[in-house]
Amino acid sequence: MAGLVHAELQELDFRAAKISALAREHLTEVSAFYDAAPTEPQAGARAYRRLLAHYYHLLIPAEASVLEIGCGSGELLAQIRAARKVGVDLAPTQIAAARRRVPEGHFHVQAGELLDLAETPGAGEKFDFIIISDTLNLAADVQRLLERLHCVSHADTRLVVNFQNTLWRPLLSFARVLGLKARQPQNSWLAASDVLNLLRLAGWAPVSRQNRILMPFRALGLGTFINRWLAPFLQWFCLTVFLVARRELADREKPLTVSVVIPARNEAGNIPAAVKRTPEMGGGTELIFVEGHSRDHTWEEIQRIAAAHPERKIKILQQTGKGKGDAVRAGFAVATGDVLMILDADLTMPPEELPKFYDVLATGRAEFANGVRLVYPMDEKAMQFLNLCANKAFGLIFTWLLGQPVKDTLCGTKVLTRVHYERIAANRAYFGDFDPFGDFDLLFGAAKLNLKIADVPIRYRERTYGTTNIQRWRHGVLLLRMVWFAARKLKFI
Repeated sequence: MAGLVHAELQELDFRAAKISALAREHLTEVSAFYDAAPTEPQAGARAYRRLLAHYYHLLIPAEASVLEIGCGSGELLAQIRAARKVGVDLAPTQIAAARRRVPEGHFHVQAGELLDLAETPGAGEKFDFIIISDTLNLAADVQRLLERLHCVSHADTRLVVNFQNTLWRPLLSFARVLGLKARQPQNSWLAASDVLNLLRLAGWAPVSRQNRILMPFRALGLGTFINRWLAPFLQWFCLTVFLVARRELADREKPLTVSVVIPARNEAGNIPAAVKRTPEMGGGTELIFVEGHSRDHTWEEIQRIAAAHPERKIKILQQTGKGKGDAVRAGFAVATGDVLMILDADLTMPPEELPKFYDVLATGRAEFANGVRLVYPMDEKAMQFLNLCANKAFGLIFTWLLGQPVKDTLCGTKVLTRVHYERIAANRAYFGDFDPFGDFDLLFGAAKLNLKIADVPIRYRERTYGTTNIQRWRHGVLLLRMVWFAARKLKFI
């Protein structure tokens, strides 16, 4: 083992690296410090990393491949469930300990700023998740480190960064003086705004932010109670900031095909307009009407219109279950497009605005496009005052729940790729089949998969045929119950 460590020390030669002399000096000092540091953390550090692992389990599925930058002795990787684990660190002694602690993992002596796995086992591998846990503040050049990560990432890779809140700096410094926290070499103490700016400069688009851990130890169960039930309301004061980011994507070379699912119940008068007004998008558009136990002649009208428009690709079916959510899932099950769209048959969301949603996904600006009715002026009778207030309240609650801005949760138009929908469906067991509307099922599923959600403002119109299927009070109570259910799965954990 001593010979192996000596050989890897020779690899860690910063003199020829394409970084500044000051950066080389800093990396050399950090490497020497941690190479001489203990490989077994203090009790407080172990408790803290157990908490980190708990929150990483909520972000990373068990089948994912994971790369940790600055893995140290591998304690965090050892606790994370993942199909493949790879770690890099610039201290050979720590890497040797990581190999013992995580025998199924693969570890390399490297600095993140100089990351190059081209000549290592699994060369050319792209990872599903890249972790930087409490390491950014020790980096010599954070922007360069983040830029190097593109060579080991693919289009759906998620970068997860956690770092300590600057509000805790005095307390942590005092703990270090008392010997309750291990010494560290010189570090930066980046603020959240600094990290967000550096991510953007390095070509990473922030997806979500969550502040966690109000008490970094259990204290006979008190810490668990505080972190689960109080920390979500006191996020400004939490110790650890978690940021999830994704690669900024360029335009796609090949146009995407589109499937527009149109749930229709008692909407006979709107079917002709739905076909006439829905534009062709991308590489081709199919319309999928899903009729849901109508009391009028909606099904007969869907059949007539489909037969009258052979120039359009139209599929029709009747749902066997109940509720819009069931209708959407039935439509998505037969969809063949790369992009899946929901268009309410009442046409209060003008079909002519659907290309805006397509563009958001096709250009990679987001992975989930959510319609927003609360930006532009709307028709006088399009939404009652109490409904408007409820929609604004739900928007605020969801922004807090999901860690990214969502202004209007109940707009019927939701758009995502079929690949991402299939991942949401595969992970539906985490929340269960609890949503008869379908909106929350998709939003919560997208948040659980760390998809970038973008609000797309639309001009909301009053319906021209029929009456709403929404029952304000009964459905309002149901929505509140679903919010509480999701909060226990996403926030109070």
